[in-house]
Amino acid sequence: MPNPSSAHHDPDDSRPDPDALVARLQQEQASAHRGKLRIYFGSNAGVGKTYAMLSAAQREKQAGRSVLVGLVETHGRSETAQQLHNLEQLPLADVQYQGKQLKEFDIDAALAWHPEVLLLDELAHSNAPGSRHPKRWMDVDELLDAGIDVWTTLNVQHLESLNDVVSGIVGIKVRETVPDQIFDDADEVVMVDISPDELLRRLKEGKVYQLEQAERASQHFFRRGNLLALRELALRRTADRVDDDMRDYRRERSIGNVWPTRERLLVGVGGRAGDDALVRQVARLARRLEADWVVVYVDAPQRQHRPRSAQAAVLKTLALAARLGAETATIPGADVAEALVNFARERNASHLVLAQVPLAAWSPVRWFARSMPDRIARLDSGLDVLVLSTRVQAEPLVTAAATATAPGTRRTPVRWTGYMGATAACFAGTLVAELLLQIFDPANVVMLFLLIVVLSALRWGRGPGAWAALLAVLCFDFFFVQPRGSFNIADTQYLFTFALMLGVALVCGQLMARLRHEAQVAAERERRAGALARLARDLSGALTQDQISEIALRTVSGVFDAKAGLLLPDLDEKLNAVPGSASSMDASLARWAMEHGQMAGRGTDTLAAANALYVPLLAPVRGRGVLVLELRSPERLEVPEEQRLLQACASQIALALERVHFVEIAQQTQIAMEGERMRNTLLSAVSHDLRTPLTSILGAAEVAQRHASSGVTFDMVRQIQRQAVSMQQLVDNLLAMARLQQGGVHLRREWWPVEDVIGSALHQLRDRLVEHPVKTELEPGMPMVRLDAVLMERVLVNLVDNAIKYTPAGTPIRVWARTGASQLLLSVEDGGPGLPAHMNPQEVFEPFTRGAAESTVSGIGLGLTLAQRIVQAHGGDIDVEPAVPGPGTVFTIRIPLEVPPAMDDVPLAPSLAP
Repeated sequence: MPNPSSAHHDPDDSRPDPDALVARLQQEQASAHRGKLRIYFGSNAGVGKTYAMLSAAQREKQAGRSVLVGLVETHGRSETAQQLHNLEQLPLADVQYQGKQLKEFDIDAALAWHPEVLLLDELAHSNAPGSRHPKRWMDVDELLDAGIDVWTTLNVQHLESLNDVVSGIVGIKVRETVPDQIFDDADEVVMVDISPDELLRRLKEGKVYQLEQAERASQHFFRRGNLLALRELALRRTADRVDDDMRDYRRERSIGNVWPTRERLLVGVGGRAGDDALVRQVARLARRLEADWVVVYVDAPQRQHRPRSAQAAVLKTLALAARLGAETATIPGADVAEALVNFARERNASHLVLAQVPLAAWSPVRWFARSMPDRIARLDSGLDVLVLSTRVQAEPLVTAAATATAPGTRRTPVRWTGYMGATAACFAGTLVAELLLQIFDPANVVMLFLLIVVLSALRWGRGPGAWAALLAVLCFDFFFVQPRGSFNIADTQYLFTFALMLGVALVCGQLMARLRHEAQVAAERERRAGALARLARDLSGALTQDQISEIALRTVSGVFDAKAGLLLPDLDEKLNAVPGSASSMDASLARWAMEHGQMAGRGTDTLAAANALYVPLLAPVRGRGVLVLELRSPERLEVPEEQRLLQACASQIALALERVHFVEIAQQTQIAMEGERMRNTLLSAVSHDLRTPLTSILGAAEVAQRHASSGVTFDMVRQIQRQAVSMQQLVDNLLAMARLQQGGVHLRREWWPVEDVIGSALHQLRDRLVEHPVKTELEPGMPMVRLDAVLMERVLVNLVDNAIKYTPAGTPIRVWARTGASQLLLSVEDGGPGLPAHMNPQEVFEPFTRGAAESTVSGIGLGLTLAQRIVQAHGGDIDVEPAVPGPGTVFTIRIPLEVPPAMDDVPLAPSLAP
């Protein structure tokens, strides 16, 4: 007759887990008002994703649903274009970018239209700068939040997790990617697939790209080997998603039977000498089968009294499995076989792999106990069990009595306190029973001894409980059975009483010992969960780095009974101890742990002789510091759960530090942006108000200069004109900077001779250069340069004007140009005092930065900032360095050179020079 526990569950008769139902209801409520995402997924362009999406849209429209085409790329395919017939299409938005007008998806119009179904091709597309979102999948997320169902297309090479794999296969780095979470969270994924031969035939017929483009594609990306590899990746990724959906379905409906839809190996280890060999064998088997595999250790009550060497062997085996690519887990369970079967059902494992355990001929387990495979088969006959030989003498998986201690190691010392307490309890019970015999019969006194056995097992564990059971029988025989004071038995009926009493006492003792162990395990879980919950609660309310440090040190030191320290990096990435750190710390070891993202120090493979353990605080973006623990009981971290608790605490601390860091950056950025906006608004308003009176002053000064007769009056009028010109240039810089802040730099590039640009800039400053001799040096045969001459002229004007301001009268200014390394080098050199010693050279390009805070030199520090932004818009850069030999400063502009077209093909730009 089959074991009821191993009977197959009928999905229709199984009772769903209440917790799963509650979670499902909450998820459905959260997504009730959110649109549904359908992804048409394929291995490559041309497999028919867009065609399939449009065909389904035609069916939806015929069914009466509102369907809108947001953006569909037909790539010139006539069959695809025909599917757009009768479908309403959303007009595209015009986006200006670098002087070009681009067509992009109009998300605002789509939200205003609010159709039931929106078609949006190419999910991985990058939007043009200036759009609301940089990526199209972000547009999709906003549309889904608005309750619109979105249908889109995606190729496998655009998935973020497969980006490196695809680039290694096809030799091309795909720049546009989509986070895997978008794919995994999609409500529906439709796999569109054709064979590589069919795709190549379509490519040759021009049904994928135009014929010329198709010819190039067939020689590079569209090779048959590439198509086979991409097809396999797409099918496997789809299978992974389907497997996740299937596991969710089984979990929601509490289906216990394993559905062997794909290969997944579950490996049971028990701290034996052959576990490492077993893990390596399964790693090779999983690689050949291309299957997932999980290594699990069952923390059963009978394993609690094993030697420390066995516990260390378990940790070593799990670490080896993780390095070989397995998922590892430690699960509690009173019965090892039942725990393995339940875990296999939960993970939908197709095979359970165990090591063959050879037993000695005299072992009682060999004759009286079922083997582990037999027990698993009785629990679930549908689970395949593989027993592999490791050729190493190993201990049984379920018998603690057969546990062997390796040479050179010592067993966990026996705690004699429990045995002494059980002995004292039995003798005390004997005295009480002697008094009770005056009132009750001897048969009633037996219950007193059973109570002592139960209490001994509950208080001191399994061993003292068994000893109490045996001692209780002996005490009852010696003191209360005729003839008293002897182990001789006058009435043979008492033999049955003794056997039954001993059996009942042992069973009760074992049950109470198991209950005690499970209570201890539950208490430990509660302690760990409570500690982690308190840490998360306290960290969630922390607003500064100091608060996080204080909470982390207080919590970690208490939870792990250790002296705790915390090292955090400063702006120069140097690790510094926070106040309150009580542990002596090695900065070099902490630096190694943070850079490598691995624990170091005591209990690890890296500098294990250190007094403390160094745990890196790893956040999603980067490492945030190092937690240092000087444990009073280092052996407590040999327990896997304690290691996981430590890693969880470190992750919580790292996340809190990263959160505070980015909050500070966001606040600073917001303050800076608000200040910049107010400053630009103010400067724009002031500059507009100054422009009209300045123009009037300049006009009046020019007229007065022509009619001035005396020398003094002429000099005064000339000085007024010079100051007005300087002020006008300042106002022009203010207006230009305000325009740059609002709309960026818009270039109007044409081909210009370099000497024209330099000559025009120097001509504008001719009046101010009277007191400064200018030396111009141009390399012979300078090529024409494609640039915005008006803006580049402003750059030179600002650089030369800066040299005039900060150099004494009579100091020469040198302007020279040459070519080198496919770029134009244009320099302005002065012979002034140079930059202040305290200033970083790059600081001079910051807005409103001047050489001295208080100075008689006019200006507000915008000329160099404007020059840098214009040069960067041309794809170049500008830097500053001391003149050699000094004194002086050299500003050098570097602009990439392009190959000029033939002179007959391009009209020359008009000269800038007067």
